[in-house]
Amino acid sequence: MKLTGKVHKFGADIDTDAIIPARYLNTFDPAELAKHCMEDADASFPARVQKGDIILADKNFGCGSSREHAPIAIQGAGVSCVIARSFARIFYRNSINIGLPILECNEAYEGIEQGDQVEVDLDTGKIVNLRTGQQFQAIPFPEFMQSIMARGGLINYVKDQVKK
Repeated sequence: MKLTGKVHKFGADIDTDAIIPARYLNTFDPAELAKHCMEDADASFPARVQKGDIILADKNFGCGSSREHAPIAIQGAGVSCVIARSFARIFYRNSINIGLPILECNEAYEGIEQGDQVEVDLDTGKIVNLRTGQQFQAIPFPEFMQSIMARGGLINYVKDQVKK
């Protein structure tokens, strides 16, 4: 699956409190969480983000608490993919569980700027900066994890498996 979107670039150690502040954790509604997504890291993000946009971050994205609200808020905001040098492990697993595509790629952070358009091939892990033509290689997900994300998360994947 290929995704194309505008990049919103963030630094290192963006924790789950910056992704969705604790003061908004009284709901699991993706649309409501989206209104406050990333606002403590960039107050203008909720107003600027468009469906299909991509978050690019430095290392340790999603560190902090294990709240599931963080990837739900990102997905609810319409973000199609998150690319980072590395992810906190619990955020990584929560993202897979809800079907939010995330890719680890060291080099992309240096070669992609805020506002660039990128194309991401989730099957191969190839990332292309459409402004410069520069290509980066992320580690693609194993086939079973791609199946989980393609079905919108772990719950839908398990439901499909039970039907078989």
